[in-house]
Amino acid sequence: MAMAAMLSIDGRDPTPIYAQLDRGLRAAIAAGRLHVGDRLPTVRQLAVDLRINANTVARVYAELERAGVLETRRGVGSFVAASRTGARPPDEHHRRLDAFTTRVLADAAAAGFTLDDVLGALAAHR
Repeated sequence: MAMAAMLSIDGRDPTPIYAQLDRGLRAAIAAGRLHVGDRLPTVRQLAVDLRINANTVARVYAELERAGVLETRRGVGSFVAASRTGARPPDEHHRRLDAFTTRVLADAAAAGFTLDDVLGALAAHR
């Protein structure tokens, strides 16, 4: 099955194209349509097939490689490296909580509060 048939990019969807592509590749792996060791199209070929910018495809491939979902072999291509469970996106709840915690700690530090100050104040609100 051609990769473009597995993935769909909707230009009317408010979700950024790179996020649609990331989600589509992860979903294809998680659903078993792509398996460990499967070779992906080149950046240029996938961009042509999906009618999107090659830089967008390169960005997604690079991010998925950093996440351990893909593996790129120089001069050979990009391959699926993750199992079905390893391809799942990070838990959205934990990602949002981590971002929130980072903001709170940054705001606290900017206001001159220590971590102990923040933890004490949170404990008092129980």
